[in-house]
Parts: sequence; C-alpha cells; structure tokens
Amino acid sequence: MYLKGALHVHTTCSDGRLTIQETVAVYEALGFDFIALTDHDYLLRPDCYAAIPRIRTRLIIFTGVEMTVFEKGYLHISRIFGDQETLYVFNHPSELDLPISKVRERIQAIARQFPLDAIEITSKGFRTPEYDIPEIPYVKIATDDSHTRLGCGRAWVEMDCFRDKDAIIRAIRHGDFWNCYL
Repeated sequence: MYLKGALHVHTTCSDGRLTIQETVAVYEALGFDFIALTDHDYLLRPDCYAAIPRIRTRLIIFTGVEMTVFEKGYLHISRIFGDQETLYVFNHPSELDLPISKVRERIQAIARQFPLDAIEITSKGFRTPEYDIPEIPYVKIATDDSHTRLGCGRAWVEMDCFRDKDAIIRAIRHGDFWNCYL
C-alpha cells in the first residue's frame, strides 16, 4: 500500500500554532496517510496527547517527542513511538551552523547515546543537500518540521508499506521510502 507521511510535526502541545485536531485536518487535506507528533520535550504539556484516540481521522498518528540533548551545545533528536518499535532521528543538522566535520562529530556522539536510525536532510521543509552524503552513514529523511499551517507539507516521505506503525518505522530504518519536496 502506498503511504505518504510527515515525521516531524509540532502542535500547540509545545510551540506549534495548530491544535492536534487542526494539524490532523491540514495533513488529511494534503493527502497524507500518517504524521508523527514530535513536540518539544521542554515545552510538552502533560497529557496533551491524551485526546488523540478521540480524534476521528483516517491518519495514522504517531506520538513522539523532540528531545533536547546537550552535546557541545544543544541538539534535537526525535523519538517516535510505534506500537513496539521506536524511531530515533537526528533533526535539522543545518541549523547547527557548523562545518560538516563538526556535525559528523555530533552525530557520532549522539549515536553513542541513542540507537540513531536516520538524519533529517531538510530544514523547515527545505532540502539541505550538504547532509545527504555517504560520509553520514544513516538513512536520510525529508521532513517539514511544521510549526504553522504554512509549514505543513513542504517535505515528506512516501513508501509502499502496510498501514501499520511498526511496519512504517521498519521501512524507514531500512531506507525503503522516497524523500519528496514541494
């Protein structure tokens, strides 16, 4: 089954401008099949994802968190929960404003702390090709890191996969998807 998904989405549960329901409606209208809610750990309101089961939607909704990790400065790592599997993504390396060699050092340090699966090759949905290189030996994903309606749907992944959270995570881990951009 062909699926389209966003792996880095913010809501009013942290610093996003759309509620979860509004976010779901926008991504549904854009033809997405799944989204991962990855609100910031230090802003995440307790129990804000509790309403998700009551939302009427055809979307698969992953919950997660964008963790702030300190490694010679702060970095963001998304932890996205499936039913049994968890996906770890190194977020927006271009926003570190460091030379590639220093970014690679940060990625290696994070990989010693977390079972890193993928690296974003986008910043706010815009492609950052300097990170889509073999010297960074991880799966590369496109995300929109949406915080507002304007940011929704700029970059996403597509795959031929079962409609199952863990199957989607496994497909991403194995690189069985395509990165797409507006």
